Amino acid sequence: MEFHIPYHAYRNQYAGKYAALYHALHDSILANKLHCDTKLPSSRELAALYGLSRGTVNQVYDMLIAEGYLQAEVGKGTFVVYSGEQEKRQPYKGKDIRLSDWGVRVCEAERDWRGRGQRRELGQEQEQEQEREQLREISFVMGRPHLDEFQRELWNRGMYEQVRRMTESPQEEAYVAEGHYALREAIAQHLRRMRGIDAPPERIVIVNGSMQAIALLTQVLVNEGDPVIVERPGYQGASRAVLAAGGVPIHADVDGQGLVPQPWNARLLFVTPSRQFPTGAVLGLERRQQLLGWAAEQGAVIVEDDYDSEFRHRGRPIEPLKVLDQEGRVVYIGTFSKTMLQDLRIGYVVLPEALHDAFVAAKRLYEPHPSGLLEQRSLAAFMASGGYERHLRRMRRVYASKFLLLQALLQERLSTLFEWVESDAGLHLFGWWRGDARTYAAYAAECRKAGVTWSDAGSYGIPEGKAGACFGFAHLTEEEIRLGVAVLSEAYEIVTKSPK
Repeated sequence: MEFHIPYHAYRNQYAGKYAALYHALHDSILANKLHCDTKLPSSRELAALYGLSRGTVNQVYDMLIAEGYLQAEVGKGTFVVYSGEQEKRQPYKGKDIRLSDWGVRVCEAERDWRGRGQRRELGQEQEQEQEREQLREISFVMGRPHLDEFQRELWNRGMYEQVRRMTESPQEEAYVAEGHYALREAIAQHLRRMRGIDAPPERIVIVNGSMQAIALLTQVLVNEGDPVIVERPGYQGASRAVLAAGGVPIHADVDGQGLVPQPWNARLLFVTPSRQFPTGAVLGLERRQQLLGWAAEQGAVIVEDDYDSEFRHRGRPIEPLKVLDQEGRVVYIGTFSKTMLQDLRIGYVVLPEALHDAFVAAKRLYEPHPSGLLEQRSLAAFMASGGYERHLRRMRRVYASKFLLLQALLQERLSTLFEWVESDAGLHLFGWWRGDARTYAAYAAECRKAGVTWSDAGSYGIPEGKAGACFGFAHLTEEEIRLGVAVLSEAYEIVTKSPK
């Protein structure tokens, strides 16, 4: 069928095919170029017309259907149902709504976050990954665990069993904001064996990922105008939470040994000592003791985010800062997002006694009834059966092989481009770019053109004038790692030979 929308013009404006198609259709409908009752091509026809996958077309159609612009009729097709009369009948009535100071700060932090190009966490990473798969590209992006080795059958059986038990005893754990007790017990045992943290289940609270713990802690501990110490570069979620709570993020320097302690005038610090994010540097014992001494002098709280140190590939394990804490100054945050399914969204926080009641009260305000209880119960049973530790042992072997391979290849072929930060653990490797920002941008563009991408460390608050890159490897095969590094090496030769 004949059909035209300004897709190619929008393709020049938007990096992703999904976004270009969505806006081309959306804007054509709003401009009345696609009239009400217009029948659109089938997903197969539109995909063939513009060189897209049917999956991309179906996603765009589903989004426009959800927003009320289109309607799908079984056996007939997809039609435009938007006429513009909706706006005429429903004038905007919310212009005088007044937000709280907290609401204003959340919106400002969100706009600032979007303005700095945080595309990955805005959902566009999935779109980019789909395009990379279609083009057979190699992506060294972080945050994607290897799922081929996951014990799906064992996990599924556990889920089914918990569904049966929950239907037999509904509301058994209603209003337990701390989370499923058996899971807290399993976590306590795991931390005692694997991390040396002796914490009773009563001091552990289950959260929906580490970001929920960070946000709740800032709301409980930060008043408007309070300075809060955050690493730079570092996890930007902590800075956004501080800004939303009315605090003032104070950027602390990071070097090859992690966070550099200073006599800060503050009462809250966020730190990633086991593997500094994103550089991977390990905080030494002397600096850990300095941080604990600072916290004691200031009456401060240290939030230790232990995001992926479960996977140590060589060397002896590093004790968490929490193990050295004798005064109840350290809050320890852990997560299952790296060790289990990424979308499981189960994390946990180990709280000092003085903070426990306030944190639980804050969590209960948002979640009077614990969310994801089915998954919590399933994970507890998985850990109690020994399945979790077997899974960890298996994944350590798999990831160690990939880690050592990637580390050796990067050191051998790309050390003239990057200054690699020494690391013995985790699921990504970090390098500081040795050249200037212009050369880095040209190199990254050439690599994308050749089909290889990575996580740009500029998203994590790198100081002005510096550039860095994070290379995730968990989801890649060893063959893909070798091929990807070869392309990275060849791309730089092309950049250096091209005319200025």
